[in-house]
Parts: sequence; C-alpha cells; structure tokens
Amino acid sequence: MIRAFDHQDFNAARLVEAKAGRTVSVCLPAHNESSTVAAIVRIIREQLVERHALVDELLVIDDHSSDDTASVATAAGAQVVSAADVLTSYPNGPGKGRALWKSVHASTGDIVMWCDADVTNFSTAFVVGVLGPLLTAPDVSYAKGYYRRPLGTGGEGGGRVTELVARPLLSLLYPELTDLVQPLSGEYGGYRDVLERVPFPVGYGVEIGLLIDLSRRFGIESLAQVDLGVRRHRNRPLNQLGPQAMTIMQIALRRRSVEIVPVEADLIRPDTDPLAVSAAEMPPLIDVPEYRERHHRKRS
Repeated sequence: MIRAFDHQDFNAARLVEAKAGRTVSVCLPAHNESSTVAAIVRIIREQLVERHALVDELLVIDDHSSDDTASVATAAGAQVVSAADVLTSYPNGPGKGRALWKSVHASTGDIVMWCDADVTNFSTAFVVGVLGPLLTAPDVSYAKGYYRRPLGTGGEGGGRVTELVARPLLSLLYPELTDLVQPLSGEYGGYRDVLERVPFPVGYGVEIGLLIDLSRRFGIESLAQVDLGVRRHRNRPLNQLGPQAMTIMQIALRRRSVEIVPVEADLIRPDTDPLAVSAAEMPPLIDVPEYRERHHRKRS
C-alpha cells in the first residue's frame, strides 16, 4: 500500500529544520500561463524562500510560450529558463514531459519538485505537503499530491482523464498503483538521484510513466501521496483531452509491452483531421553527457 499523508501534518518551519543540508528546487513548467504564474511565484518566493528558507531555487520553465509568461514570472521573482535553450542537442519542441526533463537538468536541488502553473487557488500547502514526506520519511523518494478537483465553480467532476482513462488502466495493468487518488496530479517531486535514472515521456504521459518506472525500479514503498485539499485550475474542453488521454494510454500500454501500440499514432475523430500523438521519451538523464558533466562532476 502506498502511504498517505496530509499537508496539515507538516509546516514550513519544521521542514526547514528537517532539510539537514539538503537543497530543494521548485520548478513550474509553464506554457502560456501569464494569467496565473506570477501569483504562484510570489507565494512561493515570499513565504517559502524569503520568510522560510525551505525552497532554495525557484524556476519557471517557459515551454515555448507565445504570451508574456516569461516576463511576468521574472517580475514576480522567479528564475526563468527557456526550455528551448536547454539540452539543445536532443529533440526540442513543446511538451510537458520534455519541459520537466529539462528542468531536472537546469535545476540544482537535491530534491526537485514540480507545480502546475495554472492553479488559481495556489497556497504554500501545495509545496509544503509534497516536501513533507520527502524530508521526514527516510525511505520515501517520490511524493505526489492529491486533492478534490471541482469542475467549474463548485461541486465535483474534475479529473476526467484520471477517472475515464488512467484509473481503468492502472486497475487492469498496474493494480499496485491503484491506491493513488490522483495519479496524474501536477504537484509532485522526488530526489534527483532517483529522477535521473528513469526516462521522461515528452508529453502528458509523463506522470503515469514516472509512476510505473519509479515503482518498478525503487519499489512501491518508496512512493507517498499527500492530501493537499482542494485544487482549482483551468479545465480544458473535451476535444483537448483526447490527445492527453491517448498518450497516457500509449505510455501505459507500452510499459506492458512495446509491441502493443506504436510510439507515433493518429487520433482519429469524425469531422476532424487526424491528429498525430506521440509517446516519444527523453532518455534517463544519467545517460546524458551534459547532465553528468553538470551534476556529477562536482560530486566526484
């Protein structure tokens, strides 16, 4: 069983003491999130960098935005890194998983944590909660947040891809992961020396891919989940959820056998042009020479 915690079990001041010399990087992958990213950056900077020295590094990974995400995040106090400028010898282009992979390289912390940049009710609990088990439970190396996700202004109904795609796939193929309340949640993190050992799917299959790979390599007991309360964010229309659902299916099925579905396939919908969906992956960073030079040379 995957251990569960509550964000109320932890507070920033005590976690600062628990760091014991370890460093924490919080990274926000952001693609056209100028309306929300600045508020999130300010909360983290003011409360968890300046008031409590819990977060040592705050990065916004600008994932090929066409709006002013980079400038507003910089003005709010984040270090902004353009995804297009990181590890340029590898396939480039937008994609959440690719941006996360690049953020592990660009950041410096012993622990790397991610938060989505479109959350409209962000609080320090989102960071403190996820970091809690990582800093206080010695055998936890990867922690995910979970929450209620109201659809619209009230009630339930959020997490449509989770309920209709991810949870059935886990039930059928990976029952050891069915304890997870929000397997696709965007607030999660882990130790660098764990994250660097697994591949990162380039797109929205990254969350389920990391869960499967980390549980296989390091054991279910290395995972934890934390109740973060309620999370509100931009809810996408159904026609945008289809490609997300398909790449999640591709990753989950290919983890069972690479012969089940192709890496590249078209999503076919009536009265709509076919849409290419990719389950391509970035290699484990430990196999990337530039990464080893940056992060392992200083250890030797």
